[in-house]
This record gives sequence, C-alpha cells and structure tokens, in this order.
Amino acid sequence: MASVPSLASSVNQRVADALVSALPEAGAADPLLRRSDRADFQANGILALAKKAKANPRELATTVVEGIPTGGAGDVIREIEVSGPGFLNITVSDRAIIETLAARAGDDRLGVPFSPTAGTTVIDYAQPNVAKEMHVGHLRSAVIGAAMVEILEFTGEKVVRRHHIGDWGTQFGMLIQFLIEHPHELDHKAAASAEEDIEVSGEEAMSNLNRLYKASRALFDSDEEFKTRARARVVDLQAGDAETLAMWQRFVDESKIYFYSVFDKLDMDIQDADVVGESGYNDMLTETCKLLEDSGVAVRSNGALCVFFDEYKGPDGNPTPLIVQKSDGGFGYAATDLSAIRDRVGNLKASTLIYVVDARQSLHFKMVFETARRAGWLNEDVQAVQLAFGTVLGKDGKPFKTREGETVRLVDLLDEAVDRATAVVREKAEKVGLSEAEIVENGRFVGIGAVKYADLSTSAARDYKFDLDQMVSLNGDTSVYLQYAYARIKSILRKAAEAGDRTPVAHPELELAPAERALGLHLDQFGELIAEAAAEHAPHKLAAYLYQLSSLFTTFYDQCPVIKPEPELVVGENRLFLCDLTARTLTKGMSLLGIRTPERL
Repeated sequence: MASVPSLASSVNQRVADALVSALPEAGAADPLLRRSDRADFQANGILALAKKAKANPRELATTVVEGIPTGGAGDVIREIEVSGPGFLNITVSDRAIIETLAARAGDDRLGVPFSPTAGTTVIDYAQPNVAKEMHVGHLRSAVIGAAMVEILEFTGEKVVRRHHIGDWGTQFGMLIQFLIEHPHELDHKAAASAEEDIEVSGEEAMSNLNRLYKASRALFDSDEEFKTRARARVVDLQAGDAETLAMWQRFVDESKIYFYSVFDKLDMDIQDADVVGESGYNDMLTETCKLLEDSGVAVRSNGALCVFFDEYKGPDGNPTPLIVQKSDGGFGYAATDLSAIRDRVGNLKASTLIYVVDARQSLHFKMVFETARRAGWLNEDVQAVQLAFGTVLGKDGKPFKTREGETVRLVDLLDEAVDRATAVVREKAEKVGLSEAEIVENGRFVGIGAVKYADLSTSAARDYKFDLDQMVSLNGDTSVYLQYAYARIKSILRKAAEAGDRTPVAHPELELAPAERALGLHLDQFGELIAEAAAEHAPHKLAAYLYQLSSLFTTFYDQCPVIKPEPELVVGENRLFLCDLTARTLTKGMSLLGIRTPERL
C-alpha cells in the first residue's frame, strides 16, 4: 500500500495552494505549519511572505482564508481563523481525522512511507574489545546503534552493520605468548544444552580470558625474559606467523562467545558477518598511508606520518596532528579508521557513514573525516557522521562506578535490571493471572526494555543518570509505563472480543470528544515522526512520541468509556478502533527501539 498523507501535509498543501492564488508573484511558499495549543495547527508563514511582498499580513491572511474550502462534508479543514498580525489557526474535521487513521490502519506499515532507493548507510556501533569484559560504557553505543539500524531500515534505507571490535594491538603479544606457554588456560567445559550454551559458555569464556589476562600481565611485569618473548610475539603477529595467528584467532573466537552472550541479554541480534574488527583492515594500512603521503594530505614529521589542521591546536598553541603512522613504523587508530572509510565507501558503496561513538572521541573523528575529505574518499555524495553520545552517570551525577571505584560490568547491570523488573511484574502477576514462565519472560522484557528506554529517551549527546528504581517505575517517562499502556489496550480488546457484540470499526460520521481528537491527531503524526528520527539520527524523538502517545491514551481511556459503562454501539466500535491503532503504533514504535511489548503484564 502507498504511504498515507498525514493531516498536516494535507492541510499544508491546501494553505500553500491558497497562498499562491492570493499572491501569485511570490511563487511557491511555505506556510510554516505546526501543531498548536490554540487549534489543531497554526500557519505562521504569511508574515514573512507579506513583508517580502510589502503587503499587510492580516489582509493577506484574510484573502488566503477566503480561498480555502472549509466545513463541507468532504473538506479536511473544519474552520480557519486569522489570529494576531496574520497567523492562521486551523482546525481539521473529525471526519478527516478518522478517515486518515482508517487508511493508516489498513496498512501493515501504518501508512509510513518506504523508500527502497533511499541509499546505503554503514553504522559502526557496539565495539567491544577482544579479551576484555564489556562494561557500562559499551551500553550506549550498542543500544543507540541498534535502534538507528531498525529506524533506518523501516524507512527503506539499506543498512550495513559494522561492529568494529578491538582485536589488534601490542597486548596480544603478551596474551598469545602466555597461551602458547600455558596451552590449557582457555579450556572450558561444554554447556549442557543449546539453551544454556549462550549464557554458560559466555560467562565461562570471560572468566577464562580474565584469568589469562591477569596471569599474563603479572608475568609480563615481573619476568624480563617473558617480556622479551612477548614483544617478539607481537612482531610475529604483525608478520602473519601461522602459529601466532592461530592463537590470536582463539582469543577472538573465545571473546565472541562472550560478546554474543551479552548481546543476547540485551535482546540484540549480532551476526558474525557484521563483526569486522581492526584486524580486518590490516592489508589496507600500508596503501592508505602511501596514498595520503603521495597526495600531500599527510607529511612526515619527526619520522611519523601526520596530517595537520590549523583549527586544532594543543595547549602549547601548536597544531595538533592526526598521527597515521608512528615513527617506528607502527600504525595508529587513524590508519585503521581511514582504511575502514575507504572500504565502506569503495566496496560497500555507502552514501552515509554513522559512527556511534563516545563524545570524548569527537576530535579524533573530526580529524579523520577531514583527512578523508582531503584525500577524496569522502565527497558531496557521501556524508560521515559521528553520532556522539554522553556518559552514563550514577545517581550522584558522577561517572557510573562500583563502590570500589571500578567500572560496572554490563552483565551485572543487566542482571540487576531484570531482577528488579521481575519483582515489579510479580507484584501484578496474580491479578493478571500470569504463569511463572510468563513472569520470568516478562521480567526480562521489562528489565532490558527499561535499560534501553532510559538510554534512548535521552538525547544521545547528553549524559544521563542510571537509576534502576526510576527505570522500572510504573509512573513517569519509563518503558514500563509504555509497556503497561500496551498491555492495558490488549486487555480491553480481549474483553471486547469475549463480549462478542462489537469490534474495532472506524466511524468517520461521529463527532469526536476532545480526548479522542487529541489521541487521533497524535496517531497521525507517526509517519512524519519516523522520518524525522531517521533524518536527524534521533531515536530519542521516537521515545518521546511514544511516551506522549501513552499519556494521551491514558487520558482518552479515563474520559471516554470504551466497554464500561457501555457506550452506544458505533461509539464503542470507534473507540475500540482508536485503541487498536494505538496498540499497533505503540508496539511498532517500541520494536524500532528494540523493546518488547508483552501482551499481558
């Protein structure tokens, strides 16, 4: 089905046509339509247009209003009034609201446009490090990136996922040498069943890696002969020695078992083909450096290959360079990132590159992107964006740490969220009639949803406080509030079906109550909101929309009886229709944020 024009776009077109008729010499004009608390919409564009044409804005507004049909049976607009110096306050008809919503309800996509030729976006997100535990700092990249993947794909964008894991560097010489000398350090038993395999082997894999890292570090720091062997092993790794690479691969494979167990807890699907770590670009590094040096984009400075920028200076006032290759011949992060850009643009044919990376790395990525532009790898046809995110804070407003001052393990945080949420679900379980299995499943959905929503409901660039008590609260702007709104609607629909005398049916002929109008107008904005969130890489705008939708539904449910006390048949059917479309919009929006919506809570 084709996308459904929103009421805003229909109204905007009618006002724009009337503007052209009233002032032909101005050509196409933007009415600057927006939602308003004075009416359904307000058009503010006449003031600027009148000023440009040296016309009286109120008189122009009056002429425009005269050219717009209103109040008829088939008219979208019920009434327009001129306000102040030339604003237009516009109220749409009840019929138009329900007819537009009925068209949305008849489409599996709820009328949201789909553009299969939108382009190709590569999203770099969820970047853990091999042989290291994932901590709370990894949460935002994973959650924000996964939501942007879903939102962009829903609009028609071809999305390529890239998990740029840290799987290369000098520390692997130490780890590999220790493993060669202690070959059983990574042995662990197989899990008892496929169901347990992800969690049990993941935890055990990380336990083994931690133990090995600590032991190898202790030996490296205390034994000069081992330190010499470890450093020689780095050279073997970089040279592609077969035995060394085999040991390195064991670390990567063992770490992936752990990564996937954490992503499974996060209810995120990570495919092996999407994991392309730093090592994936090793073969390109020398060529990248040569291209930069031959083109003059990078120059040698004290033996290192550097790119200089007048606008970026250090504390001493001297330009801060981007070091692509060190003076000893080693490659820096910049060489890998620039090679990745070459691959993503040249081989993956990306039109947009999105890096979901901590805001503290902003300077690095500004320099990398500018270097790629100077080299011609980024141009007017390809944009590169850092979707920078802020820090996760504790309740005290300081970076989130354990009581001992250590970084919080991500698995501990997720497990605690699920435990808290399960307790909340269990309190309501008897009233709803949930089984123990449903309590456990819903506890996981609510707990993980609470963590994701707390992150996604905050603008990515801002820091936010991690407060589990608030996150799993039934009140306020939380995912639990949204999930309970959805479950309440499903309960209403089940009860109506059991009664058997009415079903969700749109009745455009009815006059709507204020709460019905408010809910209907908000439902109609879903498609435009999705487009805005996709274009601005702003999943927090979708979260805000869904919270407002739930709030408007609560008001509607309080003020407009759906089943009891029993309203007139057609009124009840129309309200069930609004309930059904609200539920469908909620569950679709929440799924785009990566959050489940249980049917019973």
